[in-house]
Amino acid sequence: MFIKPSIEINAFDYPLPEEKIAFTPAPNRADSKLLVWDQAIKASSQYKNLADYLPNNTQLFFNNSKVIAARIFFEKTNSNGTSSIEIFCLEPTQAFTPVIKAMQATTHVEWYCLIGGAKKWKDGLLSKDILIDQKTIVFTAEKIAQENGQYLIRFSWDDEIISFSELLTHIGNIPLPPYIERAATNEDKDRYQTTYAKEEGSVAAPTAGLHFSKEVFDTLAVKNIESNFVTLHVGAGTFMPVKVATIDEHIMHAEFIDVDKDTIQHLLNLYNAPTKEKIVAVGTTSLRTLESLYWLGVQQYYAQQKDNTVSNSMLSLSQWEAYELEASEISPTMALTALLQYLEKQASSHLFAKTQLMVTPGYRFKICNGLITNFHQPKSTLLLIIAAITGEEWKTIYEYALANQFRFLSYGDGSLLWIKNN
Repeated sequence: MFIKPSIEINAFDYPLPEEKIAFTPAPNRADSKLLVWDQAIKASSQYKNLADYLPNNTQLFFNNSKVIAARIFFEKTNSNGTSSIEIFCLEPTQAFTPVIKAMQATTHVEWYCLIGGAKKWKDGLLSKDILIDQKTIVFTAEKIAQENGQYLIRFSWDDEIISFSELLTHIGNIPLPPYIERAATNEDKDRYQTTYAKEEGSVAAPTAGLHFSKEVFDTLAVKNIESNFVTLHVGAGTFMPVKVATIDEHIMHAEFIDVDKDTIQHLLNLYNAPTKEKIVAVGTTSLRTLESLYWLGVQQYYAQQKDNTVSNSMLSLSQWEAYELEASEISPTMALTALLQYLEKQASSHLFAKTQLMVTPGYRFKICNGLITNFHQPKSTLLLIIAAITGEEWKTIYEYALANQFRFLSYGDGSLLWIKNN
């Protein structure tokens, strides 16, 4: 019988002085510092030298999700004057999933949201006029329901040509992490976005990729280090602190992934090749996507062995499912093959799925050989991923970074961590 890992979150606390937090980005992306760890700290360098620490032909996997301007402000006038109401879009409803469907929606769309100043908005519509191409568009928000601290909001607008994505471009604000207590600037619109961001849908940046400039990609290409792209739309849950004593009580947020069939085939080819090239995830979101592919493949392998039926519903990986299935001896080749067979039967070129995969110490990595990532908040699920890779060495790594002027969190510096015996 599976027993959830009862890990005390206080064991993953450390002192993080405010002066160590990066509240603004480095002047140049590639100049950010890079700590290299391979069972011990091996080097302290910069991202522009990343290629020096990767073997030839390494396969890098990036999350190309694009941060949307998810914060929308309205002004509401009542007998007490005018109040500001902030609506923070979290994820679209099932009717507007996958996320691209919500972003391309016209005339209306529904999202689950957080509301700042909710007490000031008791009923009625919020409305504002938006000027796009010298045409005024009336944009409204309506509260439909409330559940678990979130609100179901229906957005509507009176122009069937304009998409929700275009509206956000004109009226939305970049959702900086909550510890950055300042308004987003024009610089943030550029720098809180990776240079390769493509698929709209995240409400937080996959920050490990913020350091990759054209200069870095050029140096990687010299060593035939290939860049691959997957999509995980980062949810606001990435900001949520762990508020329970042990991690088995924490509910991991679910996030949407989108991986094209060719990428899954490429992963399968890598595992079938005589030379085993290193697979390195750029960011914890990329790592969770790649590892989720394995477990979704295991699901399909079992389903195909049982009755060879294909579900029409979106595939989903629950929080502890990987640990429940851990005893299986299904290889990545078998899992990825099953996933491709699923897509063949669906006649689909993309895998759309949801994952709640939670990586904690004791997790056995199935796909990834390494991780490039920033330095994370104390007592966070992201720090648990670091501990799953490095064990107790995470403390040495973080103590070294604090003592050697590394900058922490989203706009901060990062590390290259190699996974042992994978």
